[in-house]
Amino acid sequence: MWHVSRLGVSLLAEITKRPGEALAECLAAAITQTAELHGDTCDLAHPGTPSATVIATRIGEEEGEYLVLADSTLVLEPADGRAPVAITDDRETKVGAVLRQPMDAEATGSQAHTDALRAYAEALRGHRNRPGGFWVAAADSAAAHEALTGTVPCADLAGFTLLSDGASRLVDRFALADWFQTPRLVCAQGPAELIHQVRAGERDDAAGKRWPRGKAHDDAAVAAVTL
Repeated sequence: MWHVSRLGVSLLAEITKRPGEALAECLAAAITQTAELHGDTCDLAHPGTPSATVIATRIGEEEGEYLVLADSTLVLEPADGRAPVAITDDRETKVGAVLRQPMDAEATGSQAHTDALRAYAEALRGHRNRPGGFWVAAADSAAAHEALTGTVPCADLAGFTLLSDGASRLVDRFALADWFQTPRLVCAQGPAELIHQVRAGERDDAAGKRWPRGKAHDDAAVAAVTL
């Protein structure tokens, strides 16, 4: 939690004070600043160094910028009513697809699942912040330049929704909604309703038989912006 809060504060400061700088550069600076705060007391080269997923957006007069790093999703909603565009950094999912098979074979919450989850997490660390693996905001600022980035004309954008993987699982793991329905659900009933539906799905499959997963109940965060 400390790492996430410090990184967030630094990133917000960088984005605010450097409006002409690319979001990836702002994130790189924030990662460096955060690492320097605990570099004397922590082994920042350790594969288990604290890390975070990042979604950042910045709306200018003409364009909206975005950055997505690690397992979160940004949903862009076009102004003309076309289907939303989901931008997901799924490299960790792709790397973990084979590694997680022993874990997915066990009932969530069982000792066998706990043991397999520990082995899976350990194996996954070997692919973190490496070419051919996946990238997270840990202590190496180079990860910022591996993020998914882009721009969208503000005139083409009605709004956007940001979701952690614990919230996006309603769509990308449970398939209980799609990316067209999700922003409308959040707009009409608020982020709490989306999370409520995620929790209902998790409870209906507590053992992870229908939807194998590492955590029966994952942390979920949702933010929405209407332009």
